[in-house]
Amino acid sequence: MWNELILTPRASLEEARELLEGLRDRGIVFGTDEAGRGALAGPVLAASVYLTGEQESKLLKMGLRDSKKLSARKREKLVLAMQDMGVKYAVSSGSIERIEQDNILVASLWTMGKSAKKLAAELGQDPVCVIVDGTERINRLKFPQWTLIGADNLIPAVSAASVLAKVMRDQLMTRYAKKYPLYDFAQNKGYPTQAHMDMIAQAGMCPIHRPYFCQKIIALNRGINAID
Repeated sequence: MWNELILTPRASLEEARELLEGLRDRGIVFGTDEAGRGALAGPVLAASVYLTGEQESKLLKMGLRDSKKLSARKREKLVLAMQDMGVKYAVSSGSIERIEQDNILVASLWTMGKSAKKLAAELGQDPVCVIVDGTERINRLKFPQWTLIGADNLIPAVSAASVLAKVMRDQLMTRYAKKYPLYDFAQNKGYPTQAHMDMIAQAGMCPIHRPYFCQKIIALNRGINAID
């Protein structure tokens, strides 16, 4: 399908950008990524993004990169800029129930696939490729995929997806903090800080906690404390 293009799982920045241009010669390209995979509470969110060349250039000049390498303020500024530019994107959520049923990896991939399908439907055009951060392919996705390690720092559309997913999920967890104030979700965003784990041990889980993951992490934490 890709003719002379060989979509390797690892690439330098120069190689990744060269392959991206080769894909763009064939049609539109989406980047997709998730946020919340390592959390004890809350859904996993995923975004898929389509960037024009002009949008990509402007966002890179603003410092677009992997969301984990940006401050919360910088991420929020980039999302506002994307919205002002009219960047096309779709965000989807994977519920606690799906995470418990399928496991977090499968649920994350399912959610990324859901966002890619949603974006294609909104654009009325299928992508020639969906670029996925990491090594795992999205199951049952009809669009061609390129799994690329570090894509969130190599491919601008994936960087944008990582930023959007992170900002949208952080906003959601901040709203949950008002409903479940014991757990300080506004600060920890559902991730396993010591204070968060201690509160679960003391007060139990709330409805947005992930039971299997909570029990596993807390058991491990107790084991480490016992050794200490």
